[in-house]
Amino acid sequence: MVVNIHEAKTHFSRLLQKVVEGEEITIARAGVPIARLIAVAPSAAARPLGAMQGQIYIADDFDAPLPPDLLALFYGEESARKKPARAKPGKASRKQVRS
Repeated sequence: MVVNIHEAKTHFSRLLQKVVEGEEITIARAGVPIARLIAVAPSAAARPLGAMQGQIYIADDFDAPLPPDLLALFYGEESARKKPARAKPGKASRKQVRS
């Protein structure tokens, strides 16, 4: 069914009822289709609780506090961990010199 904008505004609730009944409504401006009213697909059934029982393991300490050095990284702070030494740009490392 094709309706113009004015008719769609005037009879919107009636058009929605037709959509619920399975009809597709096209809204047109000056005879040119611009929108389509269609029914929304029903949502999936609720998932049952415990469906993955025995297939997922959650450690007993999964919510234990993080170690201080790892926690510091989340806040952008320097951690107590030793950082690996980096070669300075433009200078060859020992491995490159020996080759």
